[in-house]
Amino acid sequence: MSSTEQFGFLTTTDDVLQGVDLTGKAMIVTGGASGIGLETSRSLAAAGASVTIAARRLREAEEIVGALRQSTANDAIEARALDLADLNSVRAFIDGWKGPLHALVNNAGIMALPVLERSPEGCEMQFATNFLGHFALTLGLHRHLAEAGDARVVCVSSTGSLFGPVLWDDPHFRFIPYDPLFAYAQSKTACILLSVGIAQRWAGSGITSNALHPGAIATNLQRYTGGLRTPEALRKTLRQGAATSVLLAASPALKGVSGRYFEDCNVAPVCNERPSAALAGVAPYALDGSNAERLWELALDLMTPQT
Repeated sequence: MSSTEQFGFLTTTDDVLQGVDLTGKAMIVTGGASGIGLETSRSLAAAGASVTIAARRLREAEEIVGALRQSTANDAIEARALDLADLNSVRAFIDGWKGPLHALVNNAGIMALPVLERSPEGCEMQFATNFLGHFALTLGLHRHLAEAGDARVVCVSSTGSLFGPVLWDDPHFRFIPYDPLFAYAQSKTACILLSVGIAQRWAGSGITSNALHPGAIATNLQRYTGGLRTPEALRKTLRQGAATSVLLAASPALKGVSGRYFEDCNVAPVCNERPSAALAGVAPYALDGSNAERLWELALDLMTPQT
């Protein structure tokens, strides 16, 4: 692994991609029309990649595409409909994909829904959107990722994962009283475990995967939490917040690196207990290989139509 020590908290997407040519690379960014997803899409396209923005609100995404084509001088940007909470929508997206896929950035997410909501399959909505939809998407695109020969899957997680593991016996809050933050926590832990699972299962296909915490960035993600409450000195701009996603998706420094968790463009330390001050690092349960295997099997079961 090449050194990433020159990068840090203040690193931007432009810093990460300086001198990197992504011409000929096909990349998907879920939730790529807003927040750090939009900046991820912009920076990858500016470096020459063919970028597909997968978005639930297609009309708004198509308007963004027009602006991005103009600002990046890259016409190889498109928007396609994807509702991660609906596995039928995920399957339709997969069926429409043609050719190799060099990077899949699983960026879209929701946070702290105030009341319990369920997906069409009956899953708790944060788990369904943040993890299960991305799992199904990634699994369905496996052959296209393998076709690329050196593909990457990027899973955007959060320090929210430090608030709890996956609730194996009741992930959808059918017995446990629903808690918005705990539901968010388990979904983001699951995102990290998805990368660990890919690293364990797909290395032979030339596919690597890493997860990340982007940092504290004021976006629509905090609509149910009263806005971003992180002290201003610890906040990032959009270009700083998307830098780690872009690093994992495209930087030569990460060639061959898989199954890790990053923050501030570097591998994060493992915490044996949740920090009492500023949240940082990753919990051991989120990197545990046996947990990754268990989650993979759980997700396969959830994707199987019940009779």
